[in-house]
Amino acid sequence: MHDTNRTANLLGATALAVTDLALTGATKAAGTSTSGSAALVVLSASPGLSVTELGRRVGLSQPAAARMVDSLESAGLVERRPGPGRWVSVTPTAAGARTARTMLAARGTPLNGIVEVLDESEREELDGLLAKLLTRLYAEVGNADLLCRLCDRAGCVHGGAICPVGQSERDEQRDQPDGSGGDHGSGGSGEAAASRGS
Repeated sequence: MHDTNRTANLLGATALAVTDLALTGATKAAGTSTSGSAALVVLSASPGLSVTELGRRVGLSQPAAARMVDSLESAGLVERRPGPGRWVSVTPTAAGARTARTMLAARGTPLNGIVEVLDESEREELDGLLAKLLTRLYAEVGNADLLCRLCDRAGCVHGGAICPVGQSERDEQRDQPDGSGGDHGSGGSGEAAASRGS
C-alpha cells in the first residue's frame, strides 16, 4: 500500500522550495514585498480596483492594503484615481506595469528550470496532476483571485488551455441554485476570469 504521508511530505517540501525560489526572484525583481508584487500582477490584469478589493485579492485587510498601496504609490508603481462618490481606484503606472512583467519573468525563470528536468510526457502528466490539485485547493480556499495572485495568466491559458482555478470557480457559480457566486468570471471585478480561459 502506498504511503500517503510520504507523498504529502514530498509535496510539502517541494511546495516550500518552489515558493522560496519563485518569491525570492519575484520580490527582488519588483523591489517590493510579496504582497506588493502580487498587487502589481493583479492590477496588471484588472486595473482600477478599489483598495479594499485589491486587498481581498492579495489576502490583506483593508488597512494593510491601504498601507501597501501607499508604499507602491510612493515608489511610483501605482496611482490612485478618484471615481464616483467616495470610490478611489488603483491603477498601475507604466513603471508598475513594467515591474509586473519583469517580476513575472523573474518568477518564471526558476520555475521553468525546475520542470526542465522532466521530459515532455512527464510535464503533460504533471500538468494534469497540478490541475487536479489546484481544483482541490480552490474548493478549500474558495477564492480564485487569491490563489492566482502571482500567476502568469497568459502562460496559464497559452495554446487554448483552460485554467483549472478559473474553471473551478465557473463550475461553482453554475452549480449554485441562485446563480450567485464569487465575482471572478461574471461581471464586477471578474475581468481576470477572461484571462483564466473562459
